[in-house]
This record gives sequence, C-alpha cells and structure tokens, in this order.
Amino acid sequence: MMASLAQNKDNDSTKKKSMYNLKLTSEQVDKLGKVLHALGWPKREVKYARHAFDGDGVKVVAYESGKLVVQGKGTEDFVTHILEPKITGEFLLGYEEVNNPDWFEPHAGLDESGKGDLFGPVVSACVIADGDMVKFWMEKGIRDSKTITDGAIMKMAKQIAMTRGVVIKTAFTSMVKYNELYLKFGENLNKLLAWLHGKALNDALDLREPKWGLLDQFTKQPLVQKYVEDRNFELQMRTKAESDPVVAAASIIARATWLQQMKKLEKFAGCTIPKGSGAQAKEVASELFSRFGEAKMNEFCKMHFKTAYEAMGKIPPVRKAWNPKWEKK
Repeated sequence: MMASLAQNKDNDSTKKKSMYNLKLTSEQVDKLGKVLHALGWPKREVKYARHAFDGDGVKVVAYESGKLVVQGKGTEDFVTHILEPKITGEFLLGYEEVNNPDWFEPHAGLDESGKGDLFGPVVSACVIADGDMVKFWMEKGIRDSKTITDGAIMKMAKQIAMTRGVVIKTAFTSMVKYNELYLKFGENLNKLLAWLHGKALNDALDLREPKWGLLDQFTKQPLVQKYVEDRNFELQMRTKAESDPVVAAASIIARATWLQQMKKLEKFAGCTIPKGSGAQAKEVASELFSRFGEAKMNEFCKMHFKTAYEAMGKIPPVRKAWNPKWEKK
C-alpha cells in the first residue's frame, strides 16, 4: 500500500516541498549532528541552534528546543534519504493524508493570542479551510505561530488571507472594553476567552459551516461549545491542536492581528511596548502610570494582571482558586 501511494505521489506531485519542520528528541538532534558531520556537510552558526548545516541546495537547522527546520530545493531529498531512514526511522513525508486524514477535511480551527501579555487585547481567530488550502499552506511552511518570528507571521498571515475560498474571522475588543468584560465574566479569563472564541466561530460559520472544528484546549470545561449548541456542528478540543494546519493558520491570524493592535497601542503610548508580562513590561507600565495616571492605565493594560498592580505601586489582591464546579451554576 505504501509503495503504491508513493508512486501516486510521484505521478501527481508537480511541486516539491522547499520547507519541512519536525520536532526531534534530544537524542535525534545529536544523531543528526553526527550523521551530517560524517557526511562532510559544512557547519555554520545559528542563534539558539545546536546544529546547523548547509548541504547541496538545502539548509538544515536543529534548535536546542528540538525543532528542526529544513529549507531549500533539496528539502525532499534530505528528508527521504537522510532524515527519515537514518534519524527518525519514520517515513512521513508525502503521507500526511494517510497519517492525518482529518487535516484535509473541511473544518474550522480556532486559536488565540495575547492571553499572557500585560499589554494589548486577547485576540481570537477562526479559520475555515479544506484540503486544497491545507496542502498549499503546508508547501509554504505555515505552522504554529509560537515557532515563527513576527516578521514571518505577517507574511504568512497575508498568504493565508489571500488563499481562495478561505474563511477568516477574528474577535477582540479595545483594552477598556476588555477590562469591563473581565469583570462582567466574574473575573474569569477563560469565560471571556470562550466568549471571544464563540463570536469568531459563529461569524465564520455564518459564511461556511463544515461539520466540525478544532480548538486548542485552554480549559477542560465546554465553555465555547455552548455558543454553537444550536448549530449542527461539533467542536472538538485537544491540547497541542496547533499541529492541525487549520488551527496553525488560526494561530498565525490571531498573532498577526495582535501585533497590528500592539502597533496602534505603541503609537498611542508614544513608546515601544514589550511583549509578555515580565520585568520589561512592568517597567513600561510604571512609566505609563507616571505619565498618564491610574485612570488611563486600563487603555493599555490588562488590569487584573499582577504586574499591572505592581507597576502602580499596589498590592495585588488575593484571588480565589478557580473551581470547575462554579461553571455548573
């Protein structure tokens, strides 16, 4: 069966992959380094990489995290002749439709961005796509936004948006509205995020309604499902859902939208605003507090963050541990 599939792939394929990504174990990364060194491949320095080599028409970078990035016209030859037989022992390239047939079914993907950042909104994105779109995106190397630089995010978001037939919807609010909604939803960020996901999903389903969708799981409770319970639609949840190309596309759209909103926020603030909620974010928040006062802080920050309180010289309130039983009320 595999041989016939490979033959069909060779006959039907008109364009070879020029990019390939894979997660390797630490042992596999070490083995890859030894194999390519033995083959005499020139080595180069790449930031955060354990190994980086240049081959004939291909560049191979294995990062400390285990992420492997292969680029160039020789990508397929490297994967099929070196990576799969010598390193992983798994033959996956070209068999995505066999190993993950659900990726190629028409379905919706949902993901969010900005949830852990002190500044800027939380953005939900929903993408609805089918098999042809997924194949195109995989050729372009589209993957989970957390593994891509900001510059590449914007380029990939444009590619996704320009894909014929794709449905894209986002949901987010101004910072003032975000802080109001956080209180309205009982100071429960998961409930607020579920509402945003529900809005983006329903807006997308109004344009095209596949049978099912996939959400990167952020809670064990069916908080988003209630927003689509009147539809003939199954919303699945699982961790690491961004391995699904449609969810990965949603993660890119969400991040690109968040980055655009951050640019607007920086223009309003008149300074560079850092990502995250660490020391740099606290320093900038303290500066904004000095310039604008407490009354304006809700136009920049998620006011429930501990960092926001500390930036204003306040003691963060003690919050009750969330109890899933509350959701049943």
